[in-house]
Amino acid sequence: MRYEQLEHAIRAACDVAEDTELIVFGSQAILGNFPDAPESLRSSIEVDVQPKNKPDMTDLIDGVLGQESRFHQTHGFYVHGILIDAATLPEDWERRTIPVSHFHRTRGYTGHCIEVHDLAASKLVAFRPKDREFVTVLLSERLIDQAILIERISKLPLPHNDRDRLTKWVETTIKEV
Repeated sequence: MRYEQLEHAIRAACDVAEDTELIVFGSQAILGNFPDAPESLRSSIEVDVQPKNKPDMTDLIDGVLGQESRFHQTHGFYVHGILIDAATLPEDWERRTIPVSHFHRTRGYTGHCIEVHDLAASKLVAFRPKDREFVTVLLSERLIDQAILIERISKLPLPHNDRDRLTKWVETTIKEV
């Protein structure tokens, strides 16, 4: 996915939801922090979004712009309408989002992308192989700071032993990269 495609997704999803703002999460939120992120971080053709002010419109976005939709077939990527509750994020993540908004390219609509350290912490909660690889690339490319990531892990709403396990994974991985 490219930054221009993220802007297109923001325009389309805001039009469908009749909202001016979205929360963008999942791997393609990386584009808010790094519009030219390494290709390995932009390989997904899916943008996860929730309308910020009209979460009840999330399913409509998924139906109109989601996987196998005409939008997907036409543009080669799709917009997955999904509630933000599907992600586990660190405390106060809302204050750190990165706005993607441009008068012409997003028609003034705003996609609030999850900040990169919050995104990495959330990916580690899922702990799927693709999520661990995503965070490994972030660490090896020095796109995130180990200390900030560990601090964000400490702010996850998880049991203490789960946070410790994720912290140890980060410490081990940083030694390997």
